[in-house]
Order: sequence, then C-alpha cells, then structure tokens
Amino acid sequence: MTKILPFLLLLSFIASGQNSNRKANPNRGNSAIQEWETFNGSDYSIRYPSNWELDDSEQMGTSLILFSPIEHSKDQFKENVNLIIQDLSAYNLDLDDFVELTLEQVKTMISNSTLVESKRINKADSEYHKLVYLGDQGMFKLKFEQYCWVINEKAYILTLTCERNKFPIYKATGEKILNSFLILN
Repeated sequence: MTKILPFLLLLSFIASGQNSNRKANPNRGNSAIQEWETFNGSDYSIRYPSNWELDDSEQMGTSLILFSPIEHSKDQFKENVNLIIQDLSAYNLDLDDFVELTLEQVKTMISNSTLVESKRINKADSEYHKLVYLGDQGMFKLKFEQYCWVINEKAYILTLTCERNKFPIYKATGEKILNSFLILN
C-alpha cells in the first residue's frame, strides 16, 4: 500500500508508573461476580465491569480507555480496553485496506511483533476484523486483541491490551467488553 497516512491506531495505552489509591482487587478478571455498566458515546455504546475505570477524556487520541483494577501495590501495568475512532473520509479505505495498513503499522511500531490471528468476523448486524498479536513496549511483553470496523468512512479500533502472562486471566472479561461494543449508525 502506497498511501501515507497518519498513525491511525493506538496499539495500547501503557499504564506504567501510575499512582492509584484504589486497593488491589482479587476479582480482577472474574466478570461473573461483577456488576456491569454501559457507556454511551456519540455513535457507539460499550459495556464494562463496574470495577473498571472509565476514562473518556480522549487522551492520546482515544475515544475512551477502560482500565482494569490495580492488582497490587507493585503492579505497573493496568490491563485495558481502548477505543479509537478515526475519520477516513480523505482516504477511500475499506476494511481490507484498513486491516492491511494496520498490519503494516504493527510491524513497524511494535517491537518483536508476531501476528497470532487475523480473521474476518461476520455477525448479523456487522462485519469486523479480529487481530491478535504479541509485541513488546519498553519493559512490557504484551498481547493485543483488536477488533476493527470501517463504517461510514470511519474506522473504529477497539483493543484489549494485557501483559502476556496475564492475558488468560483477562481474556473472558476483555472479550465480553469487546463483544458488547455497538456502533449506533
């Protein structure tokens, strides 16, 4: 692909070095015993556990970030789900083009990146592309699960980011959050 585009996706939000007054939560990955809340954005909605922290300040180009509870006082990374909505009206990209661009960016922006899964998902009301990849950012060895939609000249990029060794703990809750995402167009 020869198009030069601004960096379209935030692959993760590193929550290192953040101070938190919240206490450690032993139920961090267990969504079965938690209450869930709904956040309604301007053209989307998403559900998340009530003990996760919602940040919709649009920092770092995100529309929102959902942070898992801190695990213990030495925890330097908060697993998270982030959403980026990117205007594509100037680029004439469909979902195939966008996924190709995303994969190129993963290779160049994430150290030691490895693609684990890439597949198209068709649901009754929408089509999106699921990517799972590994990579390093600083001292963190991460695993990303990312869903991408291109609808009405907008890209919606929803990413679960976990430390690799904690991904199995957060997978069920993270995927429940990802699968709750609705685009209201």
